[in-house]
Amino acid sequence: MAETFFFYDLETSGLNPRQDRIMQFAGQRTDMSLEPIGEPYNLLVTLNDDTLPSPDALMVTGITPQKTVEEGYTEVQFARMLCEEIFTPETIAVGFNNIRFDDEFIRHLLWRNFHDPYEWSWKDGRSRWDLLDVVRLTRALRPEGINWPLDDKGEPSNRLELITSANGIAHENAHDALADVTALIAVTKLIKQKQPQLYDYLLKMRDKKVVQRLVNVDDKKPFVYASGRYDKEFAKTTVAFPLTTSRNGGVVVYDLRYDPTPFVGLSAEELSAKLFASWEERQAKDFVKLPVKELQYNRCPAVAPLGVLEQGDGWRKISLDLETVQKHQNILLDNPDFAEKLRTIFENKPAFKKLPDPEAQLYDGFLNDRDRLRVEAVRNADERELADFHPEFQDERLTPLLLHYKARNFPRSLSEDDLAQWEIWRAQHLQAQLPGFMASLQRLAPAATDEQQFILQELQLWAEAVLPAGDL
Repeated sequence: MAETFFFYDLETSGLNPRQDRIMQFAGQRTDMSLEPIGEPYNLLVTLNDDTLPSPDALMVTGITPQKTVEEGYTEVQFARMLCEEIFTPETIAVGFNNIRFDDEFIRHLLWRNFHDPYEWSWKDGRSRWDLLDVVRLTRALRPEGINWPLDDKGEPSNRLELITSANGIAHENAHDALADVTALIAVTKLIKQKQPQLYDYLLKMRDKKVVQRLVNVDDKKPFVYASGRYDKEFAKTTVAFPLTTSRNGGVVVYDLRYDPTPFVGLSAEELSAKLFASWEERQAKDFVKLPVKELQYNRCPAVAPLGVLEQGDGWRKISLDLETVQKHQNILLDNPDFAEKLRTIFENKPAFKKLPDPEAQLYDGFLNDRDRLRVEAVRNADERELADFHPEFQDERLTPLLLHYKARNFPRSLSEDDLAQWEIWRAQHLQAQLPGFMASLQRLAPAATDEQQFILQELQLWAEAVLPAGDL
């Protein structure tokens, strides 16, 4: 089977994949030359009655909960479609900031609907790619042939709708999922046409083994790295140096733009305080950030060898020079205990805050083989079979997750006790969302347009419909 791209985009009920939901999905398959294969997907996903969507999010997308109920696929139907029709073997799933956003929503959707949350992105020749960091590195090092936009403050911006506008690419209805997919394919073609060598190179970076050969703690060498964590004034691009491994299957890297001298003598406690400082602490005038971050091998990082800076005046473009890089690298090599302290910090760094909701516990552990078989049995059972199906899961997350799965998708399979448990959880879940929801409605209403007023009214009606009597 030949490799294909599947470009996709989501519109969601909010920003948190552990709690919010996919409301619209759009995608288009292409061949490796970026020519369309088949018709695009553009569908809605039904919002369940346990969710109050973010009014701010819906001001952008214009999708009401009522519209998803009228026209949408259920989550069970949508999850099956993803696994059987869309993310097929040899598919490269592509988006714009999908690694950090869209892919996370896909994982959590599959988790709560009893599908494997990971196989869609790696098994049977599948992989994923993120064009956001590709755009960043192209803009920084190989900008020729592409018009690069500024935002309304006159600062460089990589927002998709600004890139399309600057380059005469049609992009009506920005923040509609299908419009964004069509625009992303056009921007990808533009990079492929204008900078084919860089495009082909970065496409290989979706293979974590290829990344590891460049960013290797056993053979430490500086490398070029574009990331949203780096400074805007230097096109989000720097020269980094691998220091040590991290707990999450990646590597801790240092930004060689900055002199390590102020940091190498700090204690582990002082380094940790800088790394995990709160937003408020970082705003203090005397706060000096520690120029260290994790690079995840499996997140398609936009990395390249130093040789790319020798072409096209690359060093000047990112305001660095080889002498500075070598000087700062030598300081790090002369202080190996600095890397060791960071290794200890990252290995013991706080994990995701554990939440009581089983739907938010995806990353609390992996399933064993026995539970994987039971999960598959749940997924393949119909409503009648689920009514009498009581698998003895070893993983304590799965029993409450099964109750939620049945309540949302097969409510007639619930016993009276099950239904009572579900209604208690649903009421508590909605009540936790309600204060922020109402505050947003009140904040947005005074300046809303007529179209936005309609959305706010629909949201008010939605809340009245799903909340238990007397709770609004």
